[in-house]
Amino acid sequence: QVQLEESGGGMVQAGGSLTLSCTTLGRPSMSLDMGWFRRAPGQGRELISAISWGGLSTFYAPSVDGRFTISRDTDTDTVRLQIISAKPEDTAVYYCAAKPHTAYAYEWWGQGTQVTVSS
Repeated sequence: QVQLEESGGGMVQAGGSLTLSCTTLGRPSMSLDMGWFRRAPGQGRELISAISWGGLSTFYAPSVDGRFTISRDTDTDTVRLQIISAKPEDTAVYYCAAKPHTAYAYEWWGQGTQVTVSS
């Protein structure tokens, strides 16, 4: 069983920076594709960034491309999402997710961490 523990959420002013972290427990993360989703108030869940199990492939949604950076550290089983130039529309609950690299859908989810960007 894989458990994901997120940290790093909080409040930041528009234009500021924030880094979210997700630590994988129960299974080495090197075999897992990792993703970050977010759910803004009144909206559905959106995949905003992902990184492949080997770290060679990344994905960014157009809304965050150029401002968010995903990275992974297999030594500490941690995936990070660095946010710069934060916008009020980035306000959401952010979720870390994981799946085996052979799977299509994400199977494990973190509890979510709130990010609030004030204007």
